[in-house]
Amino acid sequence: FAVLFTAFDDEIVSTDVSRYIEDPGFGYKDFARRGEDHLPTFRAQDYTWENHGFSLVNRLYSDIGHLLDEKFRMVYNLTYNTMATHEDVDTTTLRRALFNYVHCMYGIRYDDYDYGEVNQLLERSLKVYIKTVTCYPERTTKRMYDSYWRQFKHSEKVHVNLLLMEARMQAELLYALRAITRHLT
Repeated sequence: FAVLFTAFDDEIVSTDVSRYIEDPGFGYKDFARRGEDHLPTFRAQDYTWENHGFSLVNRLYSDIGHLLDEKFRMVYNLTYNTMATHEDVDTTTLRRALFNYVHCMYGIRYDDYDYGEVNQLLERSLKVYIKTVTCYPERTTKRMYDSYWRQFKHSEKVHVNLLLMEARMQAELLYALRAITRHLT
């Protein structure tokens, strides 16, 4: 038995998905828990998509690396140069903060990135939304979607969702591809 929220309201819909679940305990676990001394960190410099993952994927399945890379780059670089009612805005810093925040939640850290930027640019309601969408997507509600960036256009909020999903996919791929690389060597 599972409880799902519809995309259009917070109405609860019951669905039996248990037949599709092999391990009910499998799911997201926080990497940075308060009070823990040791944080299991995946240093991005040690295994990156650009330098390692891309070539391994292409070696294992021809041309898929190019398609994935194009998809990652397209979503990451997509911009209308607007933010709400402001035009001609460089959104690079914001897009980088969104992408790196998702990677950070999955334990991937960039030594050359100032994570203070995340706290400056991402308000609390947006952080809650990001964590829910990327870690517990089945819990996402329209109310959550509406609670952040109220003055922004829906197209801008949809772009945020695309960035979040691509960052999550890349994080998952990095872990899987690093494991494959270790197995092959």
